[in-house]
Amino acid sequence: MNIEVVYCPGPGVCDRLLLNLPAGATVADALAASGLAERHRLPDSGLRLGVWCKPCEVHSLLRERDRVEVYRPLTVDPKEARRQRYQQHKQSLAARPKRPGPA
Repeated sequence: MNIEVVYCPGPGVCDRLLLNLPAGATVADALAASGLAERHRLPDSGLRLGVWCKPCEVHSLLRERDRVEVYRPLTVDPKEARRQRYQQHKQSLAARPKRPGPA
């Protein structure tokens, strides 16, 4: 079976491997064959995994042309990041000199 394993260690960086695994292979088999955990120093347990954007477990069976995705933890809550960007935008607008309006 042809399987793709993907991990993005940071924004704009992608580690993608194409593997040929025997029929009946699991997500754990794909991770072990890829070497991603060792290369990126990922923990042995507690990884968030998915196949084609759907969460899965390490014992899930794979099918031909599946893509195994290893998700990194969020460093900032998305709602909080949005609030911070809005505050910065608001401050930059307040710091601009005002244009004269129509007379």
